[in-house]
Amino acid sequence: MRYHQSGKIPQKRHTVFKSDNDKFYYEQLFGTEGFHGISSLLYHIHRPTQIKSISKPKDVTPKIAVDKNVTPRMFKGMNVTAEDDFLDSRKILMLNNDLKMGLAKPKKSTDYFYKNAECDELLFIHEGSGTLKTFVGELKFSVGDYLIIPRGTIYQVELDTEKNVMLVLEAHSPIYTPKRYRNEFGQLLEHSPFCERDIEAPTFVEPKDEQGEFLIKVKKENQIWDFIYATHPFDVVGWDGYFYPYKFNIKNFEPITGRVHLPPPIHQNFEGHNFVVCSFVARLYDYHPLAIPAPYNHSNIDSDEVLFYTEGDFMSRNHIDLMDFTLHPGGIVHGPHPGAMERSIGKKFTEEYAVMVDPFRPLKLTEEALKVEDKTYYASWLETPENHLGDRSQE
Repeated sequence: MRYHQSGKIPQKRHTVFKSDNDKFYYEQLFGTEGFHGISSLLYHIHRPTQIKSISKPKDVTPKIAVDKNVTPRMFKGMNVTAEDDFLDSRKILMLNNDLKMGLAKPKKSTDYFYKNAECDELLFIHEGSGTLKTFVGELKFSVGDYLIIPRGTIYQVELDTEKNVMLVLEAHSPIYTPKRYRNEFGQLLEHSPFCERDIEAPTFVEPKDEQGEFLIKVKKENQIWDFIYATHPFDVVGWDGYFYPYKFNIKNFEPITGRVHLPPPIHQNFEGHNFVVCSFVARLYDYHPLAIPAPYNHSNIDSDEVLFYTEGDFMSRNHIDLMDFTLHPGGIVHGPHPGAMERSIGKKFTEEYAVMVDPFRPLKLTEEALKVEDKTYYASWLETPENHLGDRSQE
């Protein structure tokens, strides 16, 4: 992240800051990892601590159906149920102690405010568009956008249509850009597959000077509480720092290519504790005269591998639809489907887009996942006529 400043702020932090009519503004430190991690300072018209009531919690603990998994699996995202409400629409399919992951198909904008008080959130927009409204400004989003929302961000989602599909990832650690892409000062390096120009910070909007009753749904430890606050949470007159929500579009990721097939870390886009997120994008294939563009068989011993297919025709897989998830558990060899290696030879480029999440601890599967599972996927590498698509170069 880089330093950003919006609105009005005092010349010196932690000093008296007043409005033109001599009223105090109230400073808030917004950050994680105690006072060690990156942070921002926000300045409110009203004290951001004025709670009027707190409801009994609603339990949203995902129901585990498979605690220990060694089976390659595919989940049909197109069959995940759409819901009116943004939070109800989140169907968690896979999780471990580091993250939760699934799909959301919300149909209506939120009329409440929401804060995840425990997890950073990554929302990848597969379909739909709208505006992420937060207490530090707004981000318009559309297809292909990653929205990175730090824990503690108060936000609303305004949707443009009723048809929306989002990949949802909740991380129990901060989500950062990979350390190897940055120098010791935090600047993205020249060989990084993206740069600061590709990262969009929120657009500042005029603060809301309103008092009354404002519902903020707060999530922590798989519980959601309804907090009623006495003042509007979007009353920030200015802020500065390194900690804020932002967006990055997958089509701004510049692929790294080589003479022969390169391993998945070249696609890395984000990282958290014990997981990475990669972006597979349109790219030129390997250019050695004998190169095999399809990935070699591998068993990723130390991590599970999840792929979410979002655009194009994924060259290493047969019988894949958009919105599908595939899960290849650590320690179990996987690779191209029958015919995929052969038909990749001689091809010059691909137009595929997919999001890959590699967690370094095994994933558990939920009841929601099993509702949409293709239970035949584990056998899809067998040399049978229905599995072997052959050469599709003339299609």
